[in-house]
Amino acid sequence: MAPTSPSKQHARFSNSSVAFAREREVVPGGSMRNATWFAPHPPYAAKGTGCWVEDIDGHRFLDCANNFFSLIHGHAFAPVVEAIGATVGNGTAFGLPTEKEIALAQLITSRSPSCEQIRFCMSGTEAVMFAVKGARALTGRSAFAKFEGAYHGSYDWVEVSLAPDPDAWDDQSGNPASIGGSESVPKHVLDDTIVLPWNDPSRCAAILAKEGSRLAGLIIDPVPSRAGMVPVSREMIDVIHTAREKHGFLIISDEVISFRLSYAGAHPLFGLRPDLITLGKIIGGGMPIGAVAGGAHAMAVFDHTQGKARVALGGTFSANPLAMAAGLAAMTALDEPTIARLNQLGSDLRAAINLAFIERRIPAQVTGSGSLFRLHLTSKPITDYRSCRAPAPKTLQAVHAGALDYGVLLTPNCSGAISTPMDSASIDQLTAALTQAVADAFTRQPWEKWPGAGSGQGG
Repeated sequence: MAPTSPSKQHARFSNSSVAFAREREVVPGGSMRNATWFAPHPPYAAKGTGCWVEDIDGHRFLDCANNFFSLIHGHAFAPVVEAIGATVGNGTAFGLPTEKEIALAQLITSRSPSCEQIRFCMSGTEAVMFAVKGARALTGRSAFAKFEGAYHGSYDWVEVSLAPDPDAWDDQSGNPASIGGSESVPKHVLDDTIVLPWNDPSRCAAILAKEGSRLAGLIIDPVPSRAGMVPVSREMIDVIHTAREKHGFLIISDEVISFRLSYAGAHPLFGLRPDLITLGKIIGGGMPIGAVAGGAHAMAVFDHTQGKARVALGGTFSANPLAMAAGLAAMTALDEPTIARLNQLGSDLRAAINLAFIERRIPAQVTGSGSLFRLHLTSKPITDYRSCRAPAPKTLQAVHAGALDYGVLLTPNCSGAISTPMDSASIDQLTAALTQAVADAFTRQPWEKWPGAGSGQGG
């Protein structure tokens, strides 16, 4: 199936166009989430089954976006549906704890020695926010370090230098500058946020030697999706561990996305020894969820039983029964053989697409780890945020558009994830669709409007 023209695309998605016009009247931008939007508007979802999603115009797509990597079992996973159905009739939220929160907490903490205790919240952004506050309370310091281009949710401090433009990359010393993620960021936030270059051990060691004594913590995603989806190097981990030992700050491993990489999460794969771990997405089985986990000593900062907690962690819907039931069903089904199968499919996909690019002499590549992948429209090495920053945004938009027209839904920056309903046939379909979409984009004028990639920042 050849990609259609923008005008035909508008007709093809006519019901979604009407829905978007209605939403723009009552919602700024006509969308509730920046990350899912692309010009002139996305298709509106009607239902999902397994690894497929259907829009309100009746089109069916192989869903590799998975609600930004949160639906590891795809849509309407039977054990999750059954668990929610069995729970909802007994109440959706209480001003009391439930046994379901104990069960999910026990399941997650049993998977990793680094997760002795856990507290649930409602999103990955909340989890990161509470972990940052916890590190500050434990150290009595305010400054934080993060890596350039890494996404950790919508919290001022961790949004710093999320997507800086090239003319603002470096400060006067030649190190990554602290650039606000939005126009509203106060100056003191920038002053208290140290930005590190990804996988550059010597430069990071020098920066941490200078700034380490004032750091409350350092946050790291071992496979940062927005910074190229390139795994952290062992040399970088050694630098981080050495700096922690010398300066006494905490290490936070942000595994809201990357927890899926192994049964015990991402940190053991790379030898990372975190003090706190932030979780979300897959642990909720498709329901809103977040969590902070870690050793009992660090997690004691959230203990409210001995008087006022040093950091209050909670919310009206934290650990609600529906999320606990869904998460328990999803995580129980995500055993070690299942994760191994997903990771193998991901490895097969990356190898197949990269081989296809080489054979067709297409200057593009796919990076990633485990069941995660991301497309880059360059044959140059991808090492960090700067090297993965799209050299031709309109071409990337055309790839996203072409993939959709070939029946594959990616995130707007052309990344994706494998879900358990997928099989080798799904990988073949995805390989063919993405390879052809890239080939098309390099040989024809990029479409100006429909449907192009937006600049959303996360999940």
